[in-house]
Amino acid sequence: MSGHSKWNNIKRKKEATDGAKAKIFTKIGREISVCVKEGGGDPNNNAKLRDLIAKAKSNNVPNDNIDRIIKKAMGDGDKTNYESNVYEGYGPSGVAVIVETLTDNKNRTAGDIRHYFDKFGGNLGTTGCVSFMFSDKGIVILENTGLDGDKVMDDVFECGGDDFTMDEDEVEIECEPNDVGKVREALEAKGYKVLSAEAAKIPANYTTLTDDEAIRKMNLLLDALDDNDDVQNVYHNWEMPEEPEED
Repeated sequence: MSGHSKWNNIKRKKEATDGAKAKIFTKIGREISVCVKEGGGDPNNNAKLRDLIAKAKSNNVPNDNIDRIIKKAMGDGDKTNYESNVYEGYGPSGVAVIVETLTDNKNRTAGDIRHYFDKFGGNLGTTGCVSFMFSDKGIVILENTGLDGDKVMDDVFECGGDDFTMDEDEVEIECEPNDVGKVREALEAKGYKVLSAEAAKIPANYTTLTDDEAIRKMNLLLDALDDNDDVQNVYHNWEMPEEPEED
């Protein structure tokens, strides 16, 4: 079950643009804050919080920062309420884009998102205009340190995975979105190093851009979205070109 990872194709851009630690900490911190307010601050009784703590640690968020965010969200002093919103639209040459946000000012965020689409050759659409092109999946990424493919296959299915692809660096596992935490914990218990585990939107088909200007504007659109603190996740169906390998 080897092959090109479509999730890495999407995620590579996010890793490049979300490189600043402060930006990553801010985004994950908002998710944790909302999660604590909705389900409590004890990860033993809040599975989603358990997953977010694992996500924070995989992004090198210090334990002190995680504890501080949880305690603040549990206290009466934190009056900030974040609202979840999803925006759908088209980038240059009709690339489908979904933007998930957490914001304390919906009007500001909506204006920013619309501005980015307009500025970089796209247009913001109505709810449902592109989401039908995507399916919700859980994606768990393992580090591949010379793993045996047959053993990985047995363990993946035993731990609740539905399918997987494997290359020389990583193993990408698909599962039900609600099973991400369960699959991650089961694989960790077997000794695998989990690089990331989260629910994601995976496109059914991909769009290839050949025009240099369209590629430039699509990159700028993704950069602008990823740099906005209110934007949590960006999904698209652009078949991004392979990055050249370093010598």
